[in-house]
Amino acid sequence: MLDTPATHTGLARRMGLMGLAATGICSMMGAAINVIPFMIQRNVPGIGPNVLPAYLLAALPALLAALAYAILASAMPRAGGSYIYASRALNPYLGFVASFSQWFGLSIAIGIVSYLLIPFLRDIAAAMEWVDLANTLDSGSVRVLLALAFLWTFVAINLRGVKLYERTLIPLMFLMFALGAVVIVAGFSFDQNDFAAALLEREGRTIPETESSPFSFAAYLAASAILFSSFIGFDSIAQAGGEARNPGRSLPLAIGIAVFTVGTFYILFTAAVYHAVPWTYIAEEAMKRDITAHPASLAIYYRQAGRWPS
Repeated sequence: MLDTPATHTGLARRMGLMGLAATGICSMMGAAINVIPFMIQRNVPGIGPNVLPAYLLAALPALLAALAYAILASAMPRAGGSYIYASRALNPYLGFVASFSQWFGLSIAIGIVSYLLIPFLRDIAAAMEWVDLANTLDSGSVRVLLALAFLWTFVAINLRGVKLYERTLIPLMFLMFALGAVVIVAGFSFDQNDFAAALLEREGRTIPETESSPFSFAAYLAASAILFSSFIGFDSIAQAGGEARNPGRSLPLAIGIAVFTVGTFYILFTAAVYHAVPWTYIAEEAMKRDITAHPASLAIYYRQAGRWPS
């Protein structure tokens, strides 16, 4: 059966629902989830224990944006995404502005995520007590070179085509969820008293006393605006509209799956870490250095302190 004019693009429609959903999920998720909810204690002083409520507020505009993209992707399932929508609804110049702005922003975001991936690996090496490797990964030149290597590796995968892209991306998506599940399970398996005892036993340190943190609406809104950036990326599903099978159904469904899955994961991940680790400790560490919620370290922390549950 020939494609209708509304769906014919000249591209091979080979990408299924799983590949589309993985595209959105992996565009939204990444190393940032291990950094942003915790370094926000430095970037937004005064947010204190209100990081999780700020995440919930940030999810609301993300859901509305996802709904708009789902409707437009279903109506105009073409490669181009925001350019197609803005150029058809307004004019081609505004479509170019929208598309170029998005491209420019995503280029910066991809570079930042690649750069943040290295301290994530550094903290895993430190948790495994591979001191030399951790020190090497902390070197500025090594950090930049590895970030560039990650970038160009995935550029090469994209250039090879959709099949290799899906075969690479879908396993990576499940790997991200598996590693994040370590933090979620460990975080909800222990409370802050367990963490304080493990910290005292391993490093001889105590948790800073919990201070009353008055609610600041300005800090709350600022944190929500920053955390909203964690949801940016689901529009990549619309960009792949020209390569999707049954696009009128698969595109909006993939956008819904991506936003719901990632939003749930973000909230569980952040809640788990703040359930096990006092926010005062996180805030104190964030002021000293770049910190991450590396997936291996929380579990190893308790295991080495003899506090892993039987």
